[in-house]
Amino acid sequence: MILLWAIRIFRYVLIARILIEMVVSFSRSFSPPRWFYYIAEPIFMVTDPPVKALRRMIPSVRMGGVALDVSVLVLFIGLILLEYIVIAIYSAAFV
Repeated sequence: MILLWAIRIFRYVLIARILIEMVVSFSRSFSPPRWFYYIAEPIFMVTDPPVKALRRMIPSVRMGGVALDVSVLVLFIGLILLEYIVIAIYSAAFV
């Protein structure tokens, strides 16, 4: 069960990263207050290693003049699948 909770917490942290990246990318004039950096820095420190590893393996999808990075999406879907696998193993072991 601890592994399941760790996966869920990491998934929520990944959602926070996605929201932060969206705010920063869509609002060019956004200048965050100091407390924002104290929140964002640990989120990026935790999520950067798997995201960067996936970015090396998965190329960006080209859509006209825009390159779409799908590594975060792949990681998110992978976490959901991993959560289902852990639940299946846990329920099979304790039935």
